[in-house]
Amino acid sequence: MSFIESEERRALRKAVGELGKKYGYAWFNQQARTGGHTTELWLEAGKLGYLGVNLPEQYGGGGGGIADLSIVLEELGAAGCPLLMMVVSPSICGTVIARFGTDEQKQRWLPGLADGTTIMAFAITEPDAGSNSHEITTTARRTEDGWSLTGRKVFISGLDVAEAVLVVGRTEDARTGKLKPALFVVPVDAPGVEFTRIEMDLISPDKQFALFLDDVRLPREALVGSEDAALLQLFAGLNPERIMASAFAIGIARHALGKATAYVKDRQVWKTPIGAHQGLAHPLAQIKIELELARLMLQKAAALYDAGDDLAAGEAANMAKYAAGEVAVRATDQAVQSLGGNGMTTEYGVASLVAAARATRIAPVSREMILNFVAQHSLGLPKSY
Repeated sequence: MSFIESEERRALRKAVGELGKKYGYAWFNQQARTGGHTTELWLEAGKLGYLGVNLPEQYGGGGGGIADLSIVLEELGAAGCPLLMMVVSPSICGTVIARFGTDEQKQRWLPGLADGTTIMAFAITEPDAGSNSHEITTTARRTEDGWSLTGRKVFISGLDVAEAVLVVGRTEDARTGKLKPALFVVPVDAPGVEFTRIEMDLISPDKQFALFLDDVRLPREALVGSEDAALLQLFAGLNPERIMASAFAIGIARHALGKATAYVKDRQVWKTPIGAHQGLAHPLAQIKIELELARLMLQKAAALYDAGDDLAAGEAANMAKYAAGEVAVRATDQAVQSLGGNGMTTEYGVASLVAAARATRIAPVSREMILNFVAQHSLGLPKSY
């Protein structure tokens, strides 16, 4: 791993940043407040090859890795357009299918995921399981011609724009009778699939849903990968999720810091820019430092994952997610404080970032569960739960 990005990645950052600025936060915020979607930007990013930069070239992707995809999301976020479904569709779903799908599944789904014409949601969270994926109760039972899937999921992003959803369920082990994780591609319009919107105090064009699966009949080929390797396959998708969530948070933090810095440079009180005062300069400088540290951990996690070291990538991805979520919260809060009363206005567009930044501390894994992970796996401390 080099601390200096390649010329190709610097060019990718520049090009994606220009695309993001073409739309900008005012457009993104307008879509969110009016119930609109980011379809226009999503499709343009897909057409330019940015959404599928991590997917195999033979299926229309760029042949790069999760490091490249994280750059795309970070730069769009820094320009004021953090596309949440990038954390899900090309990252989790695209990665899992590319690594473990059959040739038919790859041909069916990857080209659309790469060019943005297909969006796939991801469903793991359940109302009673919380962060304990081992307690998932969504169950797949064998039928004569495939599977029957029944269960309930919550906080599933983007079902209103998705063609299908990658569902984490459980199948019964024929030898032990115990349930084990398995992954299924479920069309959102399949009989037995219903979803309802969860109202959120979050200004975002990406909506959250409760998903209900009632005896959803699926063909055999709906199963992605092997039943016996499902836990490995699941975490192969969750590591990119954490890496991309870090990029999402870092993009928001950069956008907030940029707005705050620009404001305190220009805003004058008693003929002096307020940015000259240490009470404002020092907190912004601290955020800049923490932002760069979070990005370094993100880059380490992405490099490890792209090198095929899933175990080490898991530790680094969790740490990156923690650091990115923390700096996103600090950056948006300080941006509001730096702008004073203007920080609470719609015109300046920083207060609306606070809830989105706060969510990065919670999802896709809470900071507390990351601390549990680091304490147990990195420090070797006794398991606390």
